Amino acid sequence: MSDDLIEQSAARLFADTADKALRQRVEEGEFPQALWQLAMDNGFGLALTTEDAGGLGQPWSAAYPVLRGLGYWQVPLPLAETLIAGQLLSMAGIAVPEGPIALIEQGHDAELQLSGEGAAARLSGQARRVAWARHCGHAVISFADGRIALLALHQGEAVRCDPGLNHARLPADQLAFAGTAVAALAASPLPGLTAPVWTLGAIARAIMMVGALEWLLEQSVQYANDRVQFGKPIGRNQAIQQQLAMLAGDVAAARMAARVAAADAPWAGSPRADHARFSAAVAKVRVGEAASRGAAIAHQVHGAIGFTHEHSLHFATRRLWAWREEFGADAWWAERLGQAAIAAGAAGFWPALTQRALPA
Repeated sequence: MSDDLIEQSAARLFADTADKALRQRVEEGEFPQALWQLAMDNGFGLALTTEDAGGLGQPWSAAYPVLRGLGYWQVPLPLAETLIAGQLLSMAGIAVPEGPIALIEQGHDAELQLSGEGAAARLSGQARRVAWARHCGHAVISFADGRIALLALHQGEAVRCDPGLNHARLPADQLAFAGTAVAALAASPLPGLTAPVWTLGAIARAIMMVGALEWLLEQSVQYANDRVQFGKPIGRNQAIQQQLAMLAGDVAAARMAARVAAADAPWAGSPRADHARFSAAVAKVRVGEAASRGAAIAHQVHGAIGFTHEHSLHFATRRLWAWREEFGADAWWAERLGQAAIAAGAAGFWPALTQRALPA
């Protein structure tokens, strides 16, 4: 399936089903099972899963329209997490379970200890701010020693889930493990990629934020043309035009950074990850900065009505604020880029930049 066909399929599905009423119901605690099933029937959740495991075996460029659509239409589904989980599990030779799958990275909002091997492997510790955990039957965990694990989340007292919310009022739960049995354990299928869950999650969130930013830009331009004040559209005011031009520039730069990161992300057909971490850092920094400025500009252009709950603007801006923080905020990734530049010194700066290399 071509990228254009995937984009058209995502547009048809999400535009017709992810409406304001559905988003509000999800924020009140409902899981959109019907929409989830439609997304899975369209193959969106298995786009990165290998063909041998029943997936489409597509590169990240093919998943880009789906992830971008999650942001553009503010779709309340754990598709990004399930996409990444399916890729890692299938490439590692672990059967991909049905249903939504959560993601956890040891050492990043997760203090975890793994003991034992094989069928005797047990997990202890806790993980914070795990997106959609309460609605997921399984979680994929990436460990600092280069292994990944599949864990069933419904194991009675061995797994405790304390519900929480992110800025978008979407599930971001805390999980506690007490000698929890591990369903499967394997070496990471991407040994060249440090913290694969964290890094691929950052790329996914960057793409999703680009979609939300594109929607913000379109809505802001439309509102500026429609809103008449003192006998003329407010979009004719130079101050408004300047703000919209800044937003458009930020959106274009963010889109390019996210597309480069998607092109550099490893997949089943090309598991090398030479540039993935650097490009993920650049994308998260550039898109995060655009999200901060873009949300402010959109609300300024919309004026008082944009701050009301009745208006739809907040669904996009709250997602931008939430996703900006998840899988490493822009400041966190900027610090890694800065540390690498300092360590490389003056002689290593340009080679690292042109080769898109970011040491672990």
